[in-house]
Amino acid sequence: MERRNNPSSVLLVLAAGVLWGTVGPAQVLAGSGANPVAVGGARILSGGVILAALVLAADPGAFRALSRRTWPPVAAASAATGIFQASFFSAVGRTGAAVATAVVFGLAPVSTGLCERLVLRTRLSGRWWAGTACAIGGVALLAAPGPDVHVDLLGVALSLVAGTCFGVYTVSAKVLTGRSAPAGGSMGMAAAVSVTLLAGGSVLLPWTLADLPALAEPRSAALVAWLGIAATAAAYMFFVTGLNRVSAATAGTLSLAEPLVAAVLAVAVLGERMSGRVAAGAVLLLGGLAVVSVPARAPRTRRARREREAARYDGANATGAVKVETTTGERNQSAHRAPGCTGPLRRGARSALRREQRGGSRA
Repeated sequence: MERRNNPSSVLLVLAAGVLWGTVGPAQVLAGSGANPVAVGGARILSGGVILAALVLAADPGAFRALSRRTWPPVAAASAATGIFQASFFSAVGRTGAAVATAVVFGLAPVSTGLCERLVLRTRLSGRWWAGTACAIGGVALLAAPGPDVHVDLLGVALSLVAGTCFGVYTVSAKVLTGRSAPAGGSMGMAAAVSVTLLAGGSVLLPWTLADLPALAEPRSAALVAWLGIAATAAAYMFFVTGLNRVSAATAGTLSLAEPLVAAVLAVAVLGERMSGRVAAGAVLLLGGLAVVSVPARAPRTRRARREREAARYDGANATGAVKVETTTGERNQSAHRAPGCTGPLRRGARSALRREQRGGSRA
């Protein structure tokens, strides 16, 4: 089944991508001496603590919404969060940010779409494939390595792992929205997200504790504060809230706003030059995001109209809707109508009642 995307939910997912896009430029601006893996661990741990504190202050009972049905997707999302941080930062260390980013965000929407197809049985539309292809091409142009960049095979493999983890997290969060939101509302989802962040951060806790002195330095502390509050707590909450009415495949493609925002900030804030390749990549990526973001028009085919008309008619309530006049033998189609109907009976309703009447006369 193919689902329609709600415009406000699309904006929430895009807002998450924008906040995630600030991570790289913020690290460059901060100039932190801490290990990148330790920064990643501190980021998701602090974000999880902030979300958990907000949930406890607003609705302490929201954590009770996490029943046994929610633990499988919570466990999958937690594992994906921790593995993503470790594999992505390690890939950047081995093969560079350009190659790692291109592989991760090129694979992320595809892995998300395939995971959703396998787990949720959602049909991937031609619109999604076209928009995703444009967006991936844009990412490839934005993050294409220069001639002096060495491509490390293990680094590429780690990037593939990170891209797969992104898809697993997105689909797990999508499953989670359907299981916890009805019971706990938005606070139930916030509770679930905080658990996934805290569990994922605990995987990286050894690296975080080992580099604690460097993380305590003022520039590193400011970096972790921004990453924890804006780029983690707020961004993840926007993302999973938007997933309520956006398909996981579309959310995976919309997340490609992250490398676009990072490239724009690199030019506007960090003073990097906007080459023709980067400009072309940005335009292509924006086009792909627009294709998957703009809601598709409702189908106006004859079959769709018949289905809508049939949905308005409840055959179980249309008793005595056709009156056979005893004097003339004519049928009055408007004298008796089904409850709630204001116009003449539909063709399908009349046919059903004729068949019912013939069956009754035989008896």
